[in-house]
Amino acid sequence: MQPGMTPTVRAEKTSANKDTTISGLNEAVLVELQQRLGAKRFGLWFDGKTRLSIADDRLTIAVGSPFLLNWMQKQFRNDLAGAAQSVLGPSAEAAFVVDATLSVARSTADVANPPIEATVVGTATTVAVNSTELSKPVVGAATNVSSLARLPGTVPTQAALNQVIPSSIRSRRLADLSDFIPGPQTELAITAARQLASGQHVPFNPLYICGPVGSGKTHLLEGICRQWKRNQPSANVLLISAEAFANYFTQALRDHTLPSFRQRFRGVDGLLVDNVEFFESKRVMQEEFLHTFADLADHGRTIVLSGTRHPRLLTKLSDELVSRFQSGLICRLETPDLQTRLRIVEAKAARLTGDYAPEALDYIAQRFQGSVRELEGALNCLHTYHSMTRKRVTQLAAREVLADLERDCIRLIKLADVERVVCNLFGVRPKDLQSESRVRTISQPRMLAMFLARKHTPSAYNEIGQHFGGRNHSTVMSAERKVQRWLEQNETIKIASQTWSIGEILQTLEQQLLAG
Repeated sequence: MQPGMTPTVRAEKTSANKDTTISGLNEAVLVELQQRLGAKRFGLWFDGKTRLSIADDRLTIAVGSPFLLNWMQKQFRNDLAGAAQSVLGPSAEAAFVVDATLSVARSTADVANPPIEATVVGTATTVAVNSTELSKPVVGAATNVSSLARLPGTVPTQAALNQVIPSSIRSRRLADLSDFIPGPQTELAITAARQLASGQHVPFNPLYICGPVGSGKTHLLEGICRQWKRNQPSANVLLISAEAFANYFTQALRDHTLPSFRQRFRGVDGLLVDNVEFFESKRVMQEEFLHTFADLADHGRTIVLSGTRHPRLLTKLSDELVSRFQSGLICRLETPDLQTRLRIVEAKAARLTGDYAPEALDYIAQRFQGSVRELEGALNCLHTYHSMTRKRVTQLAAREVLADLERDCIRLIKLADVERVVCNLFGVRPKDLQSESRVRTISQPRMLAMFLARKHTPSAYNEIGQHFGGRNHSTVMSAERKVQRWLEQNETIKIASQTWSIGEILQTLEQQLLAG
């Protein structure tokens, strides 16, 4: 804040810049905060005594001492959060940190003689000087210092004041689209993500990204959110998980604040929801999300969703939501192929300090095929080895270091695993597969289970037959031949109200098996 600049001048400056720069956003937050607190309280606590910084949708307020952090967090948390959300969007958060460079001497004087502020509670007037608790844990060194500040009548020493949190706080850093390594399996998804993030008009809404765990769904959602906010700082873009949406909804029901909840989620320019399969079997939450979805879509607001399965395979989701999810663009992410895995490993290794032989990186890409997270875990092991030995990581060293990790990544699929994924997909019970029933809705899943058990488990025909209702080996062999014939003839099976090819069904079941 420039000395001598009046609130009116600051407001005019903010309006002129249209909040397109960080400094403009800082000024806008200050103006909004002054309107909420009033000129006197604002001047007493903020004017010239704090420093604001904005990263993505997080507002950070640096203060001069742990005592001030404790006090101001207690008194102004809600006002700051409201100001941040008013300027940066409904997903914005506000946090306090201690910055020792903000006049330690002045902070110490404030601690010794803190300003007294009267707060009216009902008919009684109380004087609030020391806060009794922090409403939210503060990271880093502030834990010990703030506990000192909570002791009545205690003034932190200079040594305590030096134990402050760095000005750069630990906050969630959103992934960038430029860091996403595309492959043949992800070209459609990354193209759609870039179109949305650039702000250009697209003919689809929503964008639904599905794929197995560790394939990059969350990366794309974070990248869209970050790029969108970078291109349009004043846009209200909300990135949230389905679980968090459900938690907010539950809290609103309990506190009787549904109108406020709906205003928050239906007033955004873009809503990005991760892991929508969390809504399965939760009827009330599905209904609320359906109304939110419909309201946003009807007003031309952008919706981006992600899930581990295609919408038609979310069998415990309402038909209304499934049809809405299918009305836009569905992009499937597959497990990256060898060349893509190698490019991913090389890109991640380039960000690490260390000397890695190309053969060592190639070994990781060849041996760890489950997900990108497996590649990261293997690379982290080699990075730790290099930090310990200061030696070049060769292919031989990679083999030795990763031998145990590689064995741990081998997944042994059991008959019970096959039974579980088949039952989940077809909505049947294990005892149904083991029964004598020959109705098509039971016999077809049973034959598919036998086929997968023979392909993915070490079990013999007799063991498989015994597991699925005490049948003999010839029954399992017959089921195996029949499913193979279905595949060759591209036969279809009906699940709920949807018709799927045998190939699509087996691909989905196998992905769930390998994902665990």
